[in-house]
Formats: sequence, C-alpha cells, structure tokens
Amino acid sequence: MKKKKIKPAKSKSRKGKSSLSSTAKRVPGFVKKTAQEQPRSQYDTNGKILVIIQLSGGNDGLNSFVPYTNDIYYRSRPKVSIPRKEILALNHEMGLHPALAALRPLYDNGYVSILNSVGYPNPSRSHFRSMDIWHSGSSADEIWQTGWIGRYLDALCDDHHEAPAHQTIELNNMLSLALKGERKTGVAFERPEKLYKTLNQSFFRNMVKRGANYNNLNNAPLSYLYKMAIDSSESAKYIFEKTAQYQNLHPYPRTALAYDLKTIANLIQTDAETSIYYASLGSFDTHIKQKGVHDRLLKTYAEAVSAFVNDLKSKDRLKDVLIMTFSEFGRRVGENNSLGTDHGSGNNLLIMGENLAQAGFYNDAPDLKNLINGDVGLQIDFRQVYATLLDQWLGADSSQILGQSYEQLQFINKQIIV
Repeated sequence: MKKKKIKPAKSKSRKGKSSLSSTAKRVPGFVKKTAQEQPRSQYDTNGKILVIIQLSGGNDGLNSFVPYTNDIYYRSRPKVSIPRKEILALNHEMGLHPALAALRPLYDNGYVSILNSVGYPNPSRSHFRSMDIWHSGSSADEIWQTGWIGRYLDALCDDHHEAPAHQTIELNNMLSLALKGERKTGVAFERPEKLYKTLNQSFFRNMVKRGANYNNLNNAPLSYLYKMAIDSSESAKYIFEKTAQYQNLHPYPRTALAYDLKTIANLIQTDAETSIYYASLGSFDTHIKQKGVHDRLLKTYAEAVSAFVNDLKSKDRLKDVLIMTFSEFGRRVGENNSLGTDHGSGNNLLIMGENLAQAGFYNDAPDLKNLINGDVGLQIDFRQVYATLLDQWLGADSSQILGQSYEQLQFINKQIIV
C-alpha cells in the first residue's frame, strides 16, 4: 500500500460527533470526478479486518477483570467489590466478573488478550475530552479535528485512487470523530435497509444528480456536501446489496449490540470492501448503585461478542479479524458514597482473535499499592495499541497517521503480520 504523509489536523475547539451538514466546516479541495467515476484499488491488508467496540461512559475495569487476591481491592470497595466466591478465576491474581461468563470459553481457547492499565499521560476525567483523545489519537494537551481511523482512510487515497467511504463503517446513527478524516470520512448507519431507504428518497437522489456535475471550486462547502452525498449514496447501495445477499442463521442474543455485530458478521461473510468496523455499548457511567447496571451491561457485551466470535469461527473467518474493546477511562479504585465508582484513568483493553501472539494477560495486574491521585497508573499508552494495529494488522504507516512513532506491542502473531 502506498504510504501518504498526513499531518494530523489541529483545532482550538473540540469536535465530537456531528451530522452530515456540520462536517462542511472541515472542507478539503473538491475532487472533480465523482466517486463512481474514480478507479479503486485493492489495499494491501491481505483481507485483514479490525472490529472496534467502544464501552461508552467509562467501564469499571477493576470490577470486570478482578484482582480477587488483592486485599487492597476489597478494602477500597467494601460494598461494590465482587465477592471472591462469585469470581471466575483466570489465574492466581485475576478473574472474570460472573456477568462476563460468556467470555470464559474464548479465553480458554486462546482468543483473548487482556492489556492492563492502558491510558495516556496527564489523563482527563471528562467523558467528552477523554473520548476525543481516544478518537483522535492526540496527546492530552492537543485538540485535533480528525480521527485516527479517518486519517487511515485518508492514507488510502492518492492521486489515482480514492478509498470508498464504506472502507470504514460505524454502526451508529452519528459518525464519531474517530472515523473523520481530512479528505474522507467513514459511513455511519444503524440499519442497512434504513440507510438505503433514506438516501433513496427523491431529495437525496436529486442532490446526487446535481453533485455529479458540480465543479464549482469557488464554493468549497457546497462542493464537499455534494461529494459526501455521492459517497453516502454509493455506500448505502453497496452495503444494502451486500447484506441482502447473505442470510445469517447463527444464533445471536436479542440486543442492540448483538444486532450490530451480526450485521458486521454478515458484511464480513460477503467480503465487503471494509477494513474497519466500529460499534459501541453504553452507558458505563456507574456513579450510583453500580452493581445492577454494570452486571447487565457486562452480560450484554460478553454474550454479543461470544456469538460474534463463534459465528466467525464457524465459517473460518475469525483468522481474518481482530477485535479491540476499549473505554475512555476506568473508574477510581475506591468506591463512592452512592454505591458506585467515579471517573478514573488507567483501564484494561481487550484484543480478541485467532492470531494472538500472547493470549491471556498481556502484562502485569494493576498496581493498587502505588496509585496516582487514587487512580491506577499507566503501563501502556493507548497509541501503542493503535500503532501496533495500524502497522502490523492493517499494513499502514502508523507514524504518519498518529503524528509520531510509538513503541509497538507484541500481541499479534508474527507469522500473519501484514
């Protein structure tokens, strides 16, 4: 794959999720040819696919992967901690929350790698700011307008080829900052048929027709909107046709996350031109009466992911997929007075797949003796994870996409690195 130098865009104002119209504020030069007219190339990922699951709200990592032999954990959480007798032990230090029981067979089969104490220096406890940092790949003292996946999409474009919008897909009604690039953005939808029906209405059809012949370079915002309309229309048709040609009979739970992962599995089975899929589950912001809410969310996550992994495995596609699960921050080590936990920093991050170099726990358990302002300290910078996935799995140039080089990790089997 041709590497393209990209300087991450920066801004003094925060960018979160936005609609189609608001993205016109970030206007590149208009490409004269429409997406239909432009040739497309096969990008050198060797069919490798990345699926990202975001646990929105700040998942309590200490109550997910529990340091059940650590007395500090129980002293810090006399009411919110998970009783030892309920924990599914994974090794002599750490065990699973019982609501994550569906992950146990995946762990036993070597499909799960757990990275402890992942975060970034000078962490923010703001949901919005911390999520922007994770989405953009910036440092805590920088604000960038583009996302790390969006810049990956930009890197696939050159003077002769343009990546389709559906090269990166988010299962959501709004596109996250993570999938917004300077030249290209991913595509977001909740249901393929709903997206196709919406963009097949007369208003959008007429907009696409006008846009195909619109070469007014003096009106860059309008040109960009037309370009986005064309990309969205093409992607909607492509995605709808792909999902319609495959009937997935594998059993999935009746939850929104499970439906999203089943949709992703369908697209993977039909060999869709998509390298990265993005899904989310929330809200993990458990300040009050944490136990019941957290139990339900973890169960929803584990059962949906288990169905997804087993579906891919049954059709011999798990070998082509890595799944990353993250949350914008963890929770504080000590419980609060409302039977919950407050915003923290370092957290665990999961990598799942058939091609792991190091299954199980990748690094040491969180150090509860040496806390930083009541929070778990940092062992792994999240951008090391991004760099590893970009370079080793997707065949990209992480230093150009992330703005600098980061020491890479060794969780991917070297024999299958792109």
